[in-house]
Amino acid sequence: MLKVVFWDMDGTLIDSEPYWHAGEMEIAAAHGGYWDQDLAWAGSGTPVPQVAQRMVDHGCQLSVDEIGKGMIDYVARAEAAHMPWIAGVTDVLRSLVEAGVPSVLVTTSPRHLAQGLVDQAPEGAFAGFVCGDDDVEKKPSPAPYLAAAKLIGVAPEDMAYCVALEDSMSGLTSAAASGATTIAQTGYIQTDTSNGPQFASIDSYDGVTAATLDAFVRRRVGGVAE
Repeated sequence: MLKVVFWDMDGTLIDSEPYWHAGEMEIAAAHGGYWDQDLAWAGSGTPVPQVAQRMVDHGCQLSVDEIGKGMIDYVARAEAAHMPWIAGVTDVLRSLVEAGVPSVLVTTSPRHLAQGLVDQAPEGAFAGFVCGDDDVEKKPSPAPYLAAAKLIGVAPEDMAYCVALEDSMSGLTSAAASGATTIAQTGYIQTDTSNGPQFASIDSYDGVTAATLDAFVRRRVGGVAE
């Protein structure tokens, strides 16, 4: 029954928020701005230009484009040195490969970061990706997930048969609005998403397999509330 699994990137596949936050802190400190962990977490799941604008608003003496480039370059170097996979997630990806269920990455990160993750993923895990450089509306719009579905040949009316894994409220809103069976990964984000639109929540990938994700779809399609 499960047709495809859509994956957000940061905080869902990889624990990369510390990289983004460290880059933001370094840039702000070097250029006269104020930034802290609360401000950093408030930007989790939002496009880089929006975070950069908030940094300008808090005194950073660089342009939005300069801040954004600095953030992306920092994270790209860190991920090239070590891709911070969330514990157990590569086993889930391999389980999906074995079950013949494709995965698609849906991220607001730029193309080269998305490609870097796909290149380091288990062989055959990802059938493609939609990224922040694509000409689609950004999360929380459902457009990125609908574009990913089109990429893999899933009709909009069949989105309930697809699982979307997200961590931020923006991403959860995007995925749920697309019609996907949306699962919140709560283990690696410090903001409360308990009142989000997700069908169910998990806090780790312990024991999660293709069969687990298929069961979420079957319960949702069957009208069984979590």
